[in-house]
Amino acid sequence: MEQKAIIATKPDQQKKPSKQLNVSMIYGITFTFIIATLGFQLAKLPGFDHVGPLACAILLALVYRQFFGYPEKLRAGIQFSSKRLLRFAIILYGLKLNMVVIFNDGLPLLLKGAGTIIFSIVVLLAIAKWLKADFNLSLLLSIGTGICGAAAVAAVSPIIKSKDEDTAMAVGIIALVGTIFSIIYTLIYPLLPISPTEYGAWAGISLHEIAHVALAAAPTGQDALAHALLAKLARVFLLIPVCFILLFWMKRKGKLDGEAKLEFPWFLIGFVIMSFVGSYILGKEVPISKKSMSDIAAFTSFILTMSMTGLGFNINLKELRTKSLRPLIAIIITSILLSFVTYIFI
Repeated sequence: MEQKAIIATKPDQQKKPSKQLNVSMIYGITFTFIIATLGFQLAKLPGFDHVGPLACAILLALVYRQFFGYPEKLRAGIQFSSKRLLRFAIILYGLKLNMVVIFNDGLPLLLKGAGTIIFSIVVLLAIAKWLKADFNLSLLLSIGTGICGAAAVAAVSPIIKSKDEDTAMAVGIIALVGTIFSIIYTLIYPLLPISPTEYGAWAGISLHEIAHVALAAAPTGQDALAHALLAKLARVFLLIPVCFILLFWMKRKGKLDGEAKLEFPWFLIGFVIMSFVGSYILGKEVPISKKSMSDIAAFTSFILTMSMTGLGFNINLKELRTKSLRPLIAIIITSILLSFVTYIFI
């Protein structure tokens, strides 16, 4: 009888952890949704509007953790947001890449974009080595600086097995530095002996995020903005080969170190597919309004912000102070040098 009673309780014991996991998943995802919403609202306030919702959401998550600690009961949902939603956002981000424009008009910009990426990675990592800065964080910053800021950091972090806190710190640092530089660009533009289109190309080939490029170029007119976004688009396109080069590098590194086989980043295939969909199907084979495309872009930004919220909970403030200072110095120096070099070649 006792054995039957014990056996009868086993199914309930097995269901309980699963039920707790589902509750943690739902509440955790909801929590990152709330923080991301607050991040979007915070980004509308003066001052914060230049930083953007991603950095604002990370800041809110960082503040929450310092006062209340990591919400352990919500871990499953927070981890889902920081990993699964991150990959989903990168796939949707592919819709922003217009391959038709790149293939038709972007060859010179592709070459300049490749130069920007190589310069950023080589120079930043060299400075980081000289400063004895953290290599992994510096690598993320170099790729984010060279390609497209937070989206590039988010895309390569699973490939190089980056820690969540490093990914979040890299996004926050790039948001801060890119915002400062985009404001400086708008202030010095009237003093520069270049045309609006040349200025737009310069901003697009040297600034960090798409938002930073738009922030710097929009005040100088639509022609400057169009050239800026085209130049930036060429750098976004190069995210694909850079990711596969990193994948190859990590595989070789894994074999040398005797590590487990690296998981292929299938979300990059989704990124490429969505790029072709956005370039050759939406608006051509399948009619879609500009408002709908704008809504998709806003949804993508929100999903990416939710994932950054999840990453932000992993940041330890003490580690942030001790670990990020030297990489921050490295990215500032690199960004200054990149601005000068690209200005010469526009």
